[in-house]
Amino acid sequence: MRQAKIQPYARHLFVCTGPRCAPGTSEQLFDSLGEKLKAHGLTSGALRVKRTRSHCFAVCKEGPIVVVYPEGVWYCTVTPEVMDRIIVEHLKGGVPVQEYIFHRAEVAGQTNNLE
Repeated sequence: MRQAKIQPYARHLFVCTGPRCAPGTSEQLFDSLGEKLKAHGLTSGALRVKRTRSHCFAVCKEGPIVVVYPEGVWYCTVTPEVMDRIIVEHLKGGVPVQEYIFHRAEVAGQTNNLE
């Protein structure tokens, strides 16, 4: 049996592209991410970010919704400008963008020190 292989990554970014909270806007946000991550050097190396579409997070208000793991940080009302801040401040700088966070998931085996 062949084993699937995936390059290591530091963070996994999920973008809700479900049809209810931000139709079209979320898909455009996701589509722009590839180039933005590449421009910031986040498609390879130690800070590599994996991105995934999610059909629905069942939080259908204040979308687009973006979730960053392993920290378990949930962002709301993510515009292209807010995404730029998330990339620079959180993904590259390690400091979440506080004013857009609406939830922090408890991640097993991790302390969620994001203050």
